[in-house]
Amino acid sequence: MASSSSTHMIPSSSSFSSSTFDSHSRWSWDVFLSFRGKDTRGSFTDHLYWALNRCNIKTFRDDEGLRKGEEIAPELLQAIEESRLAVIVFSKNYADSKWCLDELVKIINCKEEREHKVIPIFYHVDPSEVRNQREIY
Repeated sequence: MASSSSTHMIPSSSSFSSSTFDSHSRWSWDVFLSFRGKDTRGSFTDHLYWALNRCNIKTFRDDEGLRKGEEIAPELLQAIEESRLAVIVFSKNYADSKWCLDELVKIINCKEEREHKVIPIFYHVDPSEVRNQREIY
């Protein structure tokens, strides 16, 4: 069993590369990154974002400047809807954020209603904590 201080990625049944994404599709974004900024901005999520962009994978991540007020910004909800897939970086404080949880609800709704793809990444969190909603989840 992996320790809770490691990063776990769920393998996908298909490989994603720049050739996977059709630039003439109905999607504005290839990937929507959902993450808790204080946990992974400036580290893991930034590295992931830049790596995806280097592969010509158009990736949306929230800008701290978008956060005004208590409700999730309409721009974020629209970006989720217009993204081919979502990558959710579950980290220690992800579930403490109302914004992250609102994003997660929207992502799951898009998965169920629009058949969006979702890839979870467990960053310093054991996947069983999320799956069984225990400890910090």
